[in-house]
Amino acid sequence: MLTVDFDRLAVKKGDIALDAGCGFGRHSLEFVSRGATVYSMDMDMESLRKTRFSLTEMKKHLKNSMPRYLVHSGDALNLPFKDESFDRIICSEVMEHVRDDDLACRELARVLKKNGRIAITVPTVFSEHIYDLLTYEYYTSPGGHIRRYFPGELAALMRRNGLEVYAIGFKHAFHTIWWMIRSVVGLHLSGHPITKAYHKFLHLGLYSNMVRKAESFFDYFFPKSVVIYAWKR
Repeated sequence: MLTVDFDRLAVKKGDIALDAGCGFGRHSLEFVSRGATVYSMDMDMESLRKTRFSLTEMKKHLKNSMPRYLVHSGDALNLPFKDESFDRIICSEVMEHVRDDDLACRELARVLKKNGRIAITVPTVFSEHIYDLLTYEYYTSPGGHIRRYFPGELAALMRRNGLEVYAIGFKHAFHTIWWMIRSVVGLHLSGHPITKAYHKFLHLGLYSNMVRKAESFFDYFFPKSVVIYAWKR
């Protein structure tokens, strides 16, 4: 379930990539599958353990290549890397959590090489407003979102930090519905029958071209995430 379009990001074999806020590693796995070296970074240790496990398992099945990766803890507000270290960077669903998004963007721009490319994704204002209307839990849960972005606001933030926007995308319409369901039944009730049933549908959709095409159509109407692509001037 990729949020970022790797062809639009122009990822190629041999790239040095940073997955900043890697979560469970979905983008890290795609970097490795395309022959890039990936640094998978997050502050959540459980996410890092799952990412490392997934990358280790993937390594067993890549018989014709030796994947290169490093999984480690790190803070987006103080990246532990030298200037201009990476050819490609993904920062997915992170900026809405950090206390200083301008500093986070400045740090990401700092470690990106000149003419390197970056993709930053955040939830859409549309989806965030819906969840907030449906439940008080959404914006009061520990570690939750602390801000919302219109696409133009995020693009302006990136431009202020030396990143030139060249594309925009929208993703995960069916996940908008998923979070609507969770907001209605209760975010803390992950085992609710309706929630579990819809989760099975999302899982099946990963293996169905028809479902993926249908979701791509609905991405124009009620996407969960917006993706801004930029390169460093």
